[in-house]
Amino acid sequence: MTPLLVVTTVGAMFDAAALANELVDRRLAACVNIVPHIRSIYRWQDEIEDDGEQLLLIKTTDERLNELRDALFAKHPYEVPEFVVMQPDQIGDAYRDWLIDAVRK
Repeated sequence: MTPLLVVTTVGAMFDAAALANELVDRRLAACVNIVPHIRSIYRWQDEIEDDGEQLLLIKTTDERLNELRDALFAKHPYEVPEFVVMQPDQIGDAYRDWLIDAVRK
């Protein structure tokens, strides 16, 4: 299993904690960090938008990635959800072991 970090954003008023709890409860994520009160400036439908959002940092593995994507997209409030996957170059052995165990079926 390869540890991965998935990044997504949701609206400032979206219940990110409920989504995070579901992902962890279903063992699709070992941990979800919710970073509130971020400001995002982006282009959407040819307009520049300036919105408050929350950033979610989701720790998972390659084996759980497809199920995580499906679950996230099913609950995500956006028409086009951000879904950026990163593979860490380095990760502590103890943290890696914990992460893998936390998402193991």
